Amino acid sequence: MDKKTKLKKRLKVWGIVLAVLFVFSVLNNKWLTVSEYDFTDSRIENGFTIVQVSDLHNARFGRGNRRLIERIRSLSPDIIAITGDLVDGSFTNVSVGVDFCEQAAAICPTYYVTGNHEHWLSDDEKRQLFDGIRDSGTVILDDETVTVGINGDRVQLCGLDDDSLYTDTLRDLSAEFDRSMPVILLAHEPQYFSDYCTYSPDLVLTGHAHGGQVRLPFIGGLVAPDQGFFPKYTEGKFTDGETAMIVSRGLGNSVIPVRVFDPPEIVSVHVSGK
Repeated sequence: MDKKTKLKKRLKVWGIVLAVLFVFSVLNNKWLTVSEYDFTDSRIENGFTIVQVSDLHNARFGRGNRRLIERIRSLSPDIIAITGDLVDGSFTNVSVGVDFCEQAAAICPTYYVTGNHEHWLSDDEKRQLFDGIRDSGTVILDDETVTVGINGDRVQLCGLDDDSLYTDTLRDLSAEFDRSMPVILLAHEPQYFSDYCTYSPDLVLTGHAHGGQVRLPFIGGLVAPDQGFFPKYTEGKFTDGETAMIVSRGLGNSVIPVRVFDPPEIVSVHVSGK
């Protein structure tokens, strides 16, 4: 076999390898998955479903995020919780986040808390984003607690601004919690779990860690913001005492532009009394 033929064969092999890697990368970053969790509380009588969306980072799943919205709708949520980083602070596209909120709020009541990326926006971008979210009918929980009626049950939704996670804000808010009903905390970052538990919310919904970005067999996530390498809180359900925390892998990317063995995730939480 002459050198020219060998070169052609090598180029063909590399072409196939690159094509496979491209398809693999697309699937890892655009293949929507759903993770379902159960949360029980004796104060719940009828039950309801929360769909959590986190870390969109301007990502699109189909034109106008049609695939994402259709998948959310198929889960029949009673409320939707958006736990921060709706947009990306470095490559900002406010219209994608606002459009998503408009479509989500058309499905069912939708609640939102900020992530760290929202605080990296310019003042004008923040104004556009937050005005658009409010105009969509989505409720921004900015260091506040609201009582929500869902299917005949009552719960308290408490939302922390991302800049308040490491302050005494939750302590102050917890003084007004009505413990006759479950308290569900929306907070972007999971590494403060022990701090959240101090004030005994019943359920915490978080994101931020992007699933560890690269998921290794038997090990889990490789790296997460504010947790470093081999982080503890990247996905799944964690419990400490009477508090449960669910960490979403999120949907989009930011500083690291690709996911590996870490497909985008929608979280569905089935809340019941049993």
